[in-house]
Amino acid sequence: MATLSEKKRDNLKDSTFGLPEEHKYPMPDKSHARNAKARASQQEKAGNLTGSEKAKIDRKADRILDT
Repeated sequence: MATLSEKKRDNLKDSTFGLPEEHKYPMPDKSHARNAKARASQQEKAGNLTGSEKAKIDRKADRILDT
């Protein structure tokens, strides 16, 4: 996965995030999209993420991965 510095992350559009309102799960490329799906699954199992939030992240990641 490519490194995403804090400065680059701060400059990303809201639409680049799986949870744009919280600026969580950045997905500027396919490797970050795959990572976001994996992390979302972990966080849902840990009880830190709702099923609807995970579904939102998965939908966004799937759009990136299918293109």
